[in-house]
Amino acid sequence: MKKTIITVVGKDTVGIIARVCTYLADNQINILDISQTIVQGFFNMMMIVDMNLTGKDFGVIVDELNALGEEIGVVIKCQKEEIFDQMHRI
Repeated sequence: MKKTIITVVGKDTVGIIARVCTYLADNQINILDISQTIVQGFFNMMMIVDMNLTGKDFGVIVDELNALGEEIGVVIKCQKEEIFDQMHRI
């Protein structure tokens, strides 16, 4: 399984989750876990996804998610699980 961590942060607006999840579904990326909060009008979402079935390279997915984030007014970051784990070791 190719687990990837996706974070989405920005001012809350209608449709953020729908747009991100539609992109993932269209690219055969399965959501394994999702957490979302809104604090004083700011949206924050973290997802763990499985990219095993997508036909696109990781770099292409990162670029397309960045473009989607710009389009909907949020910042979308995408990191492979092993990189995320190394960055957050104590």
